[in-house]
Amino acid sequence: MKPRLSIFALLLATSAAFAGSAIAAEEVNLYSSRHYDTDEKLYSDFEELTGIRINRIEGNADELIERLKAEGRNSPADVLLTVDAGRIWRAADADLLTPVESEILEERIPAELQHPDNLWFGFSTRARLIFYAKDRVNEPPQTYAELADPKYKGKICIRSGSNIYNLSLLASRIAEYGPEAAEEWAAGLKANLAREPQGGDTDQLRGLVSGECDIAVANSYYFARALRTEVEGLSDHADGIGWIFPDQDGNGTHVNVSAAGVLANAPNRENAIKFLEYLASDSAQEYFASGNDEYPVVEDVGLSASVTKLGEFKRDDLNLSALGEFQAEAQAIFNAVGFK
Repeated sequence: MKPRLSIFALLLATSAAFAGSAIAAEEVNLYSSRHYDTDEKLYSDFEELTGIRINRIEGNADELIERLKAEGRNSPADVLLTVDAGRIWRAADADLLTPVESEILEERIPAELQHPDNLWFGFSTRARLIFYAKDRVNEPPQTYAELADPKYKGKICIRSGSNIYNLSLLASRIAEYGPEAAEEWAAGLKANLAREPQGGDTDQLRGLVSGECDIAVANSYYFARALRTEVEGLSDHADGIGWIFPDQDGNGTHVNVSAAGVLANAPNRENAIKFLEYLASDSAQEYFASGNDEYPVVEDVGLSASVTKLGEFKRDDLNLSALGEFQAEAQAIFNAVGFK
């Protein structure tokens, strides 16, 4: 078990130092693509704990990245928070992020869930699962590779080839098996589609309910949410849906992250680092993960009831920087095989 550091004590000490300084107001400016109601408690607790006010601008991650590029050195932003490793990688690749040296972050966040040069850190994960209709599928795929098996022809629903979740999944396969094998897999997956890609992950799960498909690929939190609260067209039929954590006898299940990094031109760099360290605290991890039915990244932080129902699993330990590094190649492969 990793050692516990007294994050709250460190933050309180810093807050006391701020209070005794000549600075009238402390703040951190956050650009965020998260939009979950429970994040409000996450932010208010940080403000109460530290006295540091959070100023937020929320929007689509790609739009926020373009805004940061346009603002350049004059940007007021301190922290960028996104909901996909591929998107935070785009910010790092554009030299928008700066390395962070933090003992707290290094000790609490697994190495594969942070950038090798500390440009960003993951704070919650979601798994890409295989779901199936229990009454129509006796032998569901146990691996991602099996999704391309001809025996599942005409059975699978999945999002488009331009969707960031699928780009990240294919990028992981490029990193682990090479581009030729990845292209063969993408072509096989396309051949097994029950319908043209359409809609979001929840729509793939609804496809199981409607009978349009027998197997669906979706992130874990979309289904966990339907177990926790009413999701139209899904929650009332959840008992008829089974799920598989793929590749448990191999590399492990593909995961993605909500991640954050400190911006290169951050005017409040120290406060930005304190905010990231706070996100790694036990209480913040509980808010951060349970607000969107995700998995916390810090060891021994409890799961929400909805996520607990999904069960434990082994995750792929591929460093998630690969999801960005091979993103363009993944898109090229999807285009080459005609995956819309």
